Amino acid sequence: MDAVGFTQAVVSGLSDGGPACMMFAATRPERVRALILCATYAFNPGEWDDMDRDPAELRARYLSEVGEEYTPSIEQLARWLEAVRAVRSGWGSGVAASISAPSVRSIRQLAMLERMSASPGMARASFEAAFRTDVRPILPTITVPTLVIHARGDQAVAVQGGRYLADHIPGARYLEVEGVDHAPFLTEPDKILTGIEEFLTGSHAAPAQSHRALRTVLFTDMVASTQHAAAAGDERWRAVLHRFGEITAELTERFGGTVVNSTGDGYLATFDGPTQAIRCAEALRVDTDTLGIEIRAGIHTGECELLDTDIGGLAVHIAARILGQAGAGEILVSRTVRDLVVGSGTGFEDRGSVELRGVPGTWQLLAVDRDGPRAGSPEAELVSMPTPGRRTAMRRSDRAVEMMARRAPWIVRGVARLALATDRT
Repeated sequence: MDAVGFTQAVVSGLSDGGPACMMFAATRPERVRALILCATYAFNPGEWDDMDRDPAELRARYLSEVGEEYTPSIEQLARWLEAVRAVRSGWGSGVAASISAPSVRSIRQLAMLERMSASPGMARASFEAAFRTDVRPILPTITVPTLVIHARGDQAVAVQGGRYLADHIPGARYLEVEGVDHAPFLTEPDKILTGIEEFLTGSHAAPAQSHRALRTVLFTDMVASTQHAAAAGDERWRAVLHRFGEITAELTERFGGTVVNSTGDGYLATFDGPTQAIRCAEALRVDTDTLGIEIRAGIHTGECELLDTDIGGLAVHIAARILGQAGAGEILVSRTVRDLVVGSGTGFEDRGSVELRGVPGTWQLLAVDRDGPRAGSPEAELVSMPTPGRRTAMRRSDRAVEMMARRAPWIVRGVARLALATDRT
């Protein structure tokens, strides 16, 4: 956006693009004029290893978590499981796409679409990462005008997923249309375009600019600082503190963060995303070893109140309480952070659920593994999964169509219109 001079944009996310758009809207509300979410979700109803489960068993687990209103039926889950199994073992055959777009009758065209979109390894890695993504904690922090669009018969992402988004994003509008395609504009283009036009140009006034936004909060703290100060002496200790401050400022800037203030023997910094905060904490842990000191860190992602030169809100308190639970040399994060860094190559060790003083409920905490994801863990398998380029799976005919689309796109458009007219007759 900066490169092309866009101050604000309408951000639209379809399917797996939705969570990333939600994250951006929550983190940078001043850059988002409006948010449009189409056929997308906050989380998925199962894990990647659940593909062979009985749909009734999966529904029972889902029901206990989100309730009847947002739980897909057994039939919906069975169809969804079928689609995911097709991605896992039959990508390039057109089966997965035929479930997502049943109104397109040509399985041959859908197979070509799959092969031209991604290799089997790339498709599987993308879907597995999507399975492990959960953005539910950030939905209440989205303050920009939001329109959620979903087809009632969507077989790839059940309509309950769209209803959940509309009910949990403050002030969101919801447009539910008829149809069974995952891309609802294939069957209801006019209704959707009218709804978007009214949403963007209608008389509804946008809410006042919020001074709250999603941030990842990092607290650091020197371990046994009092003992170190006594052993080093005042002059030497001042030099250590000064160098620690320089290292913190340099690394925070390198990873795109902002140092908010010093806590005496530690610092409070914020980042746009949790991966940057984790990488910054890891680098701090390594560089402070050269000073002969050890640090610990606590990280949480949540809605923060943006003050002139400071930051406030419950997320800050949660991060501070997480820091208090961290051991020497440990980077401790909330489950919210873990769910937002799927596919980043970060490994975690479960530290169990605890009550944080002054914070409602129990919180699952996880320590960042120094050696990355453990062998055999879902994250390790996801990161190590081969993801060759899409051309490795493309056939000669696929490449011919691709070349034609680049050099003579009017021919491809004409063939598409002819195929559509044939389907309608």
